[in-house]
Amino acid sequence: MARPPSLTVRVTPRGGRDAVEGWTRDEAGRLVLKVRVAAAAADGQANAAVIALLAKALGRPKSALSLLSGQAARLKRISVEGLSEAQLLAAFADPPA
Repeated sequence: MARPPSLTVRVTPRGGRDAVEGWTRDEAGRLVLKVRVAAAAADGQANAAVIALLAKALGRPKSALSLLSGQAARLKRISVEGLSEAQLLAAFADPPA
């Protein structure tokens, strides 16, 4: 069985509001989705807020998303079940070339 597609997300905790800010590329040229959440990075609050925000934006239940890596880092890998890679990329507008 194929692995579900995943996103690399750069999170800004205590960002004042919950918002998906769109695609960018990191220093290594990797595609990254910029996200900010109002929650603090303590006790997994920001991670839970990111999962909830992305689930709502994608129209998926929170249980369809899982944190693969980056539990204590700004850069996180999140898998999303039930969507193709193309649907995942298109859900947050076209990524930069």
